[in-house]
Amino acid sequence: MSPIKTQSTSGILVVTISRPDAMNALNADVLDALLRVIQEADHDGSTKGIIITGEGDKAFVAGADIKQLSSLNSKEALELSRKGQQLFKFIEDLQKPVIAAVNGFALGGGCELAMACHFRLAVENSKFGQPEVNLGLIPGYGGTQRLPQLVGRGKALELILTGDMITAQEAKAIGLVNHVVATREELMELAFKIMTRIVSKGPIAIANAIKSVNAGYSFENAGYTAEAELFAACTTTEDFKEGTTAFIEKRKANFTGR
Repeated sequence: MSPIKTQSTSGILVVTISRPDAMNALNADVLDALLRVIQEADHDGSTKGIIITGEGDKAFVAGADIKQLSSLNSKEALELSRKGQQLFKFIEDLQKPVIAAVNGFALGGGCELAMACHFRLAVENSKFGQPEVNLGLIPGYGGTQRLPQLVGRGKALELILTGDMITAQEAKAIGLVNHVVATREELMELAFKIMTRIVSKGPIAIANAIKSVNAGYSFENAGYTAEAELFAACTTTEDFKEGTTAFIEKRKANFTGR
């Protein structure tokens, strides 16, 4: 069964990440399925815009699959980071508009996925964050690059270094989220309303506007390379083993700096 559900209405494709038993956490299967769906939408002339959301009312994407992550060696971690970076860059560079409809927790890879979309809407009970330091890790899917672009270097470093979660209203105040609504129903209504307005415009102009804005944020800069390599380096440490084990065992990690 695919971890991704799709539904198309009037040229708007809703892509739903569906692992509700795991809070829609990202694993290799989800990344592969999401890439296939987005690539198909890219080549489908009937698809004019995409809305990405999560199954249920609790989570957009609560993060990476920690059990899977904890078993990676540094080579596998480097490959995973680059895979996630490339997928999210593909979404960011898509010349069809992509809206993240955040319906709950958007943490770690979930926050990174939301940031790869062209802009974000959220329900008021959503939480955003890059809590990787709690696992002895750093963000690995572009979070160290996109978060500073969206909220500024200082606030981004505060969020990444503390691992703190923020509310949807706080995310809106710092520019991470465009609009906050009360319920999931309102969220999808607003996403469709905005997307309908966008896709009514000239598709070439929309594509060129996205390309023009993205031109200032090159994927080829050293930041993405450094992120992938340092993400992988973290997986060789005792702190990473302790952080992921503590998460799985639902206890506080005891980091030693080794």
